[in-house]
Amino acid sequence: MLTVAILAGGLATRLRPMTETVPKSLLEVNGEPFAMHQLRLLQANGIRRVVMCVGHLGALVQRAIGDGSALGLQVDYSFDGPALLGTAGAIKNALPKLGESFFVMYGDSYLPCDYTAIARNFGSAGVLGMMTVFRNEGKWDTSNLEFEAGKILAYSKTNRNPRMRYIDYGLGVFRAEAFYNLPVGQASDLTELYVDLLQRKQLAAYEVTERFYEIGSPEGLRETTDFLAAQRVHQS
Repeated sequence: MLTVAILAGGLATRLRPMTETVPKSLLEVNGEPFAMHQLRLLQANGIRRVVMCVGHLGALVQRAIGDGSALGLQVDYSFDGPALLGTAGAIKNALPKLGESFFVMYGDSYLPCDYTAIARNFGSAGVLGMMTVFRNEGKWDTSNLEFEAGKILAYSKTNRNPRMRYIDYGLGVFRAEAFYNLPVGQASDLTELYVDLLQRKQLAAYEVTERFYEIGSPEGLRETTDFLAAQRVHQS
């Protein structure tokens, strides 16, 4: 199974003051850091190697999670350095640790989907990137893409239109080559890379049916906490 890069370096300003001294990945959710829930989900889906791309308070993340062996994982770390590199810049920085192809997800996302199926479809797509998409209909967040007959027709987080009924689910798959032209040590955004790949016809799509959960906002944190608590009760 592919390595997963987790983007956990942002400032999480929407969650201040909680994130002034605690990185978002370590916010407590049902008695343990959110990252532990996230890593446990990945392990259950066959993931064995994770690279945490950290910046803001990154040393605290490394100290809390360690090498991942307690969860049956190998966890490595890639630090932004003195300046935050943004979502795509952080991946560019981490490329030596990621291999030829890899997943990318956000450090505030809980994504209960079929990682094996996504990796298999990416392997046969023959492109540089794949975006997972979800029919959102504006319900869980603002929809940001047109998707029809298995293809992304338009994607934008700023120029939206009524035909955008789907949303970027938050899990991507890439070949390292997709990041080669990005500047080293400079901030760059994953959204812009997705747009570039789409224009070059190098972006495939995979539709998932399981809704996403996130802790990037106070409302999302409450909802995700409730969902994971219900999952624990169900499993017990």
